[in-house]
Amino acid sequence: MTVYRNWEIHLLGGWHLFRGRHPVKVTFRQQRLIAVLALYGSQPRSFLAGMLWPNSSEKQATGSLRESIWMVSHQLPGLLVEGRDPLGLAANVSVDVQAVRRMVADLDRSSGSAGEHRNAEMLDALRNAELLPGWYEDWVTAEQERWNQLRLTALERLAGRFLEEGETGQAVEAAACAIAIEPLRESAQRLLLESHLAEGNYAQALRSFDAFSSRLWDEFGVEPSAKISELIRPLKLEQGAERKVFPRSEARPDRGLESAGFARRSRSGGLPAR
Repeated sequence: MTVYRNWEIHLLGGWHLFRGRHPVKVTFRQQRLIAVLALYGSQPRSFLAGMLWPNSSEKQATGSLRESIWMVSHQLPGLLVEGRDPLGLAANVSVDVQAVRRMVADLDRSSGSAGEHRNAEMLDALRNAELLPGWYEDWVTAEQERWNQLRLTALERLAGRFLEEGETGQAVEAAACAIAIEPLRESAQRLLLESHLAEGNYAQALRSFDAFSSRLWDEFGVEPSAKISELIRPLKLEQGAERKVFPRSEARPDRGLESAGFARRSRSGGLPAR
C-alpha cells in the first residue's frame, strides 16, 4: 500500500503547494484545476470543464480537463480522489482558506484565555489574507469578493471583541485591516475611531476622521453619518475652542487634545459610549 505525505494548498497571499512542508512547483494550468477544487470542493467534471475553459467547445473543454487531471494525478500522487465523478481533493489535503473559514465560524464559541489566544491567531491569519492576488478570471473574482466580505465581517467582529476586552492596540489593528479592504465602510471606520478614543489617542482619532470624511466627500459628495460624527464631536468642539483662544500665529501653551478638561468630559460621559 502506497502512503502519501499530506498535501497543503495555500491560496491566501498567493498560490502555493506543499507536500510534507516542502514546496512543489506546478504549472499554471494545473494550479487552476487545484484552486477550483480547493475553493468549491468536489464538483462534476462537466462543471469544472465549463468553468475553467468557458470559451472552448464542450469537447475541447472536456479534453483539456482530462489532460489536466492526468497530469495532476501522475505528477502529484495522492492529491486527487482518482477515477470519480464528481472530482475532488483527497480527504487528507488541507486548504488554508477552509481552515480560516472554520476559525471564523468558531469565533462566537471562543471565550476566556483560550478565546483571547484564538482571537489573536485569527487576526494574524486575516491580516494579509488576499485570495489569489493577481488572478483575474471571472470565477476567481467572484470568490475574491465573497472572501473579502467574510474577512470584513470577521475583522469587525474581532475589533469589537478586542475593544470589549480592553485590547485597544489589537482593536486598532483589526479595524485598520478592515478599512484596508474597504476604505469607505463606515462600520469599520467607527470601530477604528472608538479604538483610538479608548486608547486616549485623540489626535489620531481626529486625523482618521478627517481622512475618512474627505475621501467620502471626494468620491460621493456626502458627509459621514451623524452616528459616526457624534463620536468625534467633542474633539471638534475642543479643537475649535482652542483655536479661538490661541490663533495659529500666536504662541500657545504646551496643551494638546489630551487636556485635563477633555479628559474629565471623557470620563464623565462626554464621549458617546459604544
